[in-house]
Amino acid sequence: MTDYTTVSIPKELAERVDETIEGTSFSSTSDLVRFLLRSIVVQHQRQGELTEAEFADIADQLRDLGYLK
Repeated sequence: MTDYTTVSIPKELAERVDETIEGTSFSSTSDLVRFLLRSIVVQHQRQGELTEAEFADIADQLRDLGYLK
């Protein structure tokens, strides 16, 4: 059995994510967040520390999705 924790995001962001995932394989905001976090963690574990360019690329992607300002 997997234990879960809650991550809070602003409602406006959650609404934007819901609009963004329409028509994709993601069925919820939680699905997308899990995917993004796993991707970041796996990339980090494979490569060791992220380069500044890789970190900037990830930050840009998160900003485009509305997670960062």
